[in-house]
Amino acid sequence: MAQVLIIMGSKSDLPVGQKAKDTLMELGISCDIKIASAHRTPKLVAELVEKSDAKVFIAIAGLSAALPGAVAAHTVRPVIGVPVSGKVNLDSVLSVVQMPPGIPVAAVGLDRGENAGLLAAQIIGVADREVERKLLEHRKEQEKKVHEDSSSLEGA
Repeated sequence: MAQVLIIMGSKSDLPVGQKAKDTLMELGISCDIKIASAHRTPKLVAELVEKSDAKVFIAIAGLSAALPGAVAAHTVRPVIGVPVSGKVNLDSVLSVVQMPPGIPVAAVGLDRGENAGLLAAQIIGVADREVERKLLEHRKEQEKKVHEDSSSLEGA
């Protein structure tokens, strides 16, 4: 059973989906990745969500980015929406963040698959001490990199 189900609107979203998957895998969180379109395959979206045992869903889409909302309509489990950049970036961002009352979708920044993976891990980490520990290690590693970058500028 995958703890996170990543659903992408099309194969062109794979670079963003891969960032989410890589982040989850680094933290030891199992995930599956699928393609289903809110508009072209709405029954498939419903079927994937309703049959899934995932604790968290990540929905990745560009253009009108209806996929996160479509996923959220079929579950009460957390849904994280990732808008994908395109010709008009604002369309996908607003589609993810402007959900109607009663059907929430968490949103991360444009193309930020890695943040979606981290947010999913934080949600899972509420009840899983090992995931929480790995997230704390990840934060320490980020802090270390910032200090190393700052030190590299000394004398510059």
